[in-house]
Amino acid sequence: MIPWLLIDSAVVPGAEVELRLKRRGDEFSMMLGDNELMNSRLSGSEEALATLTCRRIESVKRPNILIGGLGMGFTLRAALAVLGPEARIVVAELVPSVIAWARGPMAQLFGDSLSDPRASIREADAVDVIRSHDSAFDAILLDVDNGPEALIRKANNSLYDLKGLKTIYRALRSNGVLAIWSSGPNPAFTKRLGDAGFEVNEVNVRATARRKGVRHLIWFATKR
Repeated sequence: MIPWLLIDSAVVPGAEVELRLKRRGDEFSMMLGDNELMNSRLSGSEEALATLTCRRIESVKRPNILIGGLGMGFTLRAALAVLGPEARIVVAELVPSVIAWARGPMAQLFGDSLSDPRASIREADAVDVIRSHDSAFDAILLDVDNGPEALIRKANNSLYDLKGLKTIYRALRSNGVLAIWSSGPNPAFTKRLGDAGFEVNEVNVRATARRKGVRHLIWFATKR
C-alpha cells in the first residue's frame, strides 16, 4: 500500500491546533490531530452543500454567496458549475496555508476555480465577514467545522449560538438561505435555528458522489 506523506502543516490562527495536509498517490487528506476533516475521495456531501443551496435560490438573477471555508474546494467548484455568469461568490478562509495549498500541491484538484471571475478568495474569518454585512448575501454556506460545534477553534462557537445565528439572519437578504454541513444530527441546534427565526429543513446526503458511504447532514435555514 502506498504510504501517506506529510506535505505541509499549519497552525490555525486563534487556536492551539495544527492542520496537516497529507498525500497518498492522487489522494489528499486534511487532518486536525487524529480527526480527518476532509478527503479528496469523499466529496459528495460538500458538493451537495452547494448544489442544493443553489437550487433554493435559483430564482435570484444575480446571487451573492458567501462560503465559509475553502477546504479542498469541493463546495466552490460545485457552486461555480451550476451558477450563471452574474453570480458572485466570496470564500472566506481563515488559514493562509489552506489557500497556499489550493494554489500549490492541490492545484490540479482545484482546476481553474480560483481564477474564475465569479469567485474571490479572502483570507478572513467567516465570522468577521458575516458581522460586517447586513442584508448582503442570498446564501451563506458554512463548512468550517464538522458540524455546529467548534471543533477547530472555540471562536467558531459564535457562529452557532443564538446570537451568532441572529447575526447570520441579518446578513442574509429576504428568502436567503443558510446552509451548514455536519457529520451528524444535532436536535438542539435545529431548535436553535428555529428560535433565531429561520424556517428549517434537514437533508441527509451521502459522503461520496456515487451515493455510497456514510451519511452526512445539511441544515437549510431560510430567512422568511
